[in-house]
Amino acid sequence: MQPSPSCAPKESEMHHLAPIEERIFDDEEHSSPGGLSDEQINDRYVSGEGRILIETNRERLSVFVESLRKPGYIELAPFYQRRERWSVERKSLLIESFIMNIPVPPVFLYEKEFNQYEVMDGQQRISALKDFYEDDFRLTNLEYWPELEGRTYTTLPEKIRAGIDRRSLSSIVLLKESATDDREVSLIRRVVFDRLNRGGVRLERQEIRNALFASDFNQLLHSLAQQEQFREAWKIPLDESQAKRNLMFQKMGDLEVVLRFFALRHADAIEGPLQQFLDNYMFKMQASTPADLSLLHDVFTDVMHVAAEIYGEHLFRPWDADTRQWASAPNKGFADCVLTGISWNLRKRNVLLAQRELVLTRTKELFERHEPGTFTGRKSTKRDLLDRLRLYREMLAEV
Repeated sequence: MQPSPSCAPKESEMHHLAPIEERIFDDEEHSSPGGLSDEQINDRYVSGEGRILIETNRERLSVFVESLRKPGYIELAPFYQRRERWSVERKSLLIESFIMNIPVPPVFLYEKEFNQYEVMDGQQRISALKDFYEDDFRLTNLEYWPELEGRTYTTLPEKIRAGIDRRSLSSIVLLKESATDDREVSLIRRVVFDRLNRGGVRLERQEIRNALFASDFNQLLHSLAQQEQFREAWKIPLDESQAKRNLMFQKMGDLEVVLRFFALRHADAIEGPLQQFLDNYMFKMQASTPADLSLLHDVFTDVMHVAAEIYGEHLFRPWDADTRQWASAPNKGFADCVLTGISWNLRKRNVLLAQRELVLTRTKELFERHEPGTFTGRKSTKRDLLDRLRLYREMLAEV
């Protein structure tokens, strides 16, 4: 079996890497912690290490929703939580459960400061309650109370509204005393979130990364994905309230595109599935310094500007050799090629911009000369990935 062709640029072209990335995939030695005696294990348990302190609360819905309005009391969507994804139909079924007094699972809160909390699990349920009490949606597709179709909280019959108000929501609170420093706080968040989300609604891979690898680098992904040119390319509304209805935004697909850009500049280091490689890269980037993040921010911003100037409304959209038209929707696989290819030629940005029409022509030729799916990710082996990144980069180098 022949080795996969390298897509790595020359060393002189690697100026856009942050200092942390220059050594990010260096071999590391992993030492084994060794075994502990029964006495040492008992001592560890008695000391309380690895145990979480909790308390259980139960509040009337009306009181709980009112508490959400207190400044700083409950952070509904901490940085490691997923974005709001519940449909109006699912929110309505939750309200119907309260009307019928069907038990609803407790929510999990973390006490980040005394009497200040962030939601670890239950964001969708709490958001649905908050929205309903604020008349932000109308009940729909109810299974046992179809008579309430189209009603909001304030337009419910008096007895129904009073019945909802007297229902309760349980919360399990992880107390601040569970952790003594920031490292332990991070560990608790990851462990609890991971255990709580092994069942229920399946999380997308990027949603899991967002939770387990919470860091300044993760916040950078959020920030970069908000750039106007980027959102327009992926048809994600600039208005946050409208963006919440976009499926790609809900599943954090936009964050994954940004992550893929950074990680695939090291594509030669891929071993195993791509998603596992992205996990590994994001894990390692938790150690990023402010200088690293500043450089990465500028690189992505510059690359997006050049890409948008060249492709305009066709940004990230493949060329269809049969219909001789640009596709109607952007594609992640082709976006990988465009973003990494331009980043490797960023020093020649003025040439690329001046030769915009030639880049467009050569891009079309790439799709016409190679098999369908070559640049869109339908071919998914490491060799396929390296090939398409290399072919696109070589095209730009010729320009």
